[in-house]
Amino acid sequence: MKRLSVWLSAFRLRTLPLSISGIIVAGCLAEYNGVFSWEIFTLAILTTLSFQILSNLANDYGDGVKGTDNEDRIGPERALQSGAITPNQMFGAIRINILISIVLTISLIYLSFGVKHLLYALLFMILGVISVIAAMKYTMGDKAYGYKGLGDVFVFIFFGLVSVIGCYILFAKRIDHVVFLPAISIGLLSAGVLNLNNMRDIESDAKANKVTLAVKLGKQKAKQYHFILVGGAIILSLLFGLLYYTSLFNLIFFITYIPLLKHLNFVRKNTIPKDFDPELKKLALSTVALALLLGIGHLL
Repeated sequence: MKRLSVWLSAFRLRTLPLSISGIIVAGCLAEYNGVFSWEIFTLAILTTLSFQILSNLANDYGDGVKGTDNEDRIGPERALQSGAITPNQMFGAIRINILISIVLTISLIYLSFGVKHLLYALLFMILGVISVIAAMKYTMGDKAYGYKGLGDVFVFIFFGLVSVIGCYILFAKRIDHVVFLPAISIGLLSAGVLNLNNMRDIESDAKANKVTLAVKLGKQKAKQYHFILVGGAIILSLLFGLLYYTSLFNLIFFITYIPLLKHLNFVRKNTIPKDFDPELKKLALSTVALALLLGIGHLL
């Protein structure tokens, strides 16, 4: 039982709801347009979760073997860092998770496109391979992009654009204009979660030569960048609500602006990096709530 809890901790379960925010939005938009499928929705969620767990394990492994996770780190202790899981065990789990991700990806593509949409199937197969590589290369290897300030770009692309637009294509076999503003909004908020994490770890990352965008920008400019991310998501989601307005119920996601604005006020005032840690959960849950309410509101 203790062993199971160690692996569950390594999976970082608290990161999983954020990873499916885009799937929730895409599913609701697909339902509104009459192309929703529970089978595709369920398999898309499982596939997304497998990629997120793969990314979490690879991140633990990459930061662990590089020595980035050390006593200076503020966040929760990682599996390799604590010695609860050895590098060989973690690498073995990564390989198993790659296989699971591949099987789920192929199953999702076949379920969605069958043999009638070969071009889409090929494109999504390529996207699946890129997703596996991106999940692993965040911190693993000599050219890890997370150590070069590029993590935010990849999070925006995969958590926002790929998650919402890509999943919608799985349902509809086409792209509709309605998906773009939600995709960008979710992508910006997801990048905001990563930036908040990096602001928390800015001092320990700098010591370990992990050059995140927050390290590059410095504390004050990283805050300004954070305001752009979260504020931009609020503005674009507001624009979505107004452009596609049909009833007052469409705007129920506006209530998530309250915790988001309170979060920005906290970030503005805070000067202690470790105090950003509790805000990670708040921002992630606010993003999930916005995705859920925006999607449901669009259906009402």
